[in-house]
Amino acid sequence: MLSSSVPPVLVPLAAAGLAVAALSGPPAAPGPARTPVAAWGWPVTPHRVLRGFDDVGRYAAGHRGLDLAVSPGRPVVAVAAGSVTFAGPVAGRSVVVVLHADGVRTTYEPVAPLVTAGSTVAGGQPLGVVAATPAHCAVPCLHLGARAGEVYLDPALRLRPAAPVLLPLGQA
Repeated sequence: MLSSSVPPVLVPLAAAGLAVAALSGPPAAPGPARTPVAAWGWPVTPHRVLRGFDDVGRYAAGHRGLDLAVSPGRPVVAVAAGSVTFAGPVAGRSVVVVLHADGVRTTYEPVAPLVTAGSTVAGGQPLGVVAATPAHCAVPCLHLGARAGEVYLDPALRLRPAAPVLLPLGQA
C-alpha cells in the first residue's frame, strides 16, 4: 500500500499505473540512432511567407514549396551546404537546384544564377538574385521547393524559426 501522505483519490490511479508498468514488461531496447536534421537558414532576408506548402497528393494539384515575398534583384542564398546540380532556365524561369548531403534537393526560382552546375556552395552563400521574371505569385516572390527523391517536402519544417521581435511595452 502507498504511504498515508498520498491523497486517497490518487491511490487507485497510482495502483493502476503500477499494474500497467508491471504488465508492459522491460523497457524496449533503443532503436537506431537518428541523426538530427540540421536547421536551414532562410534563402532571403527579410522574409515573409506568401503561400505555404500544400501537397494534396502525388498526382493532384497543390503547392509544393514556399513562396516568399521579395523584390527583384535581392540576393538569394543557399539554405544549407551542397552541390549545384542545375542553374538555368526551365519553362521560361531561371532556376537553381542544390543537392544537399542528406539527399534533399532544394530549388529556388526565379533566380538569375551567380553559380553554375557542379559548383559547391556553403550554407548562406549567394546563389543568385531574384529575377524580374513574372512568377506564379501576384507580387514578386521567391519559390523555395524541397524534394527527397520523388517525394516533395515542406521546406518550412527545416527552416530556422524567425527571431522574435521585441516591442516596447504598450506597442503590440
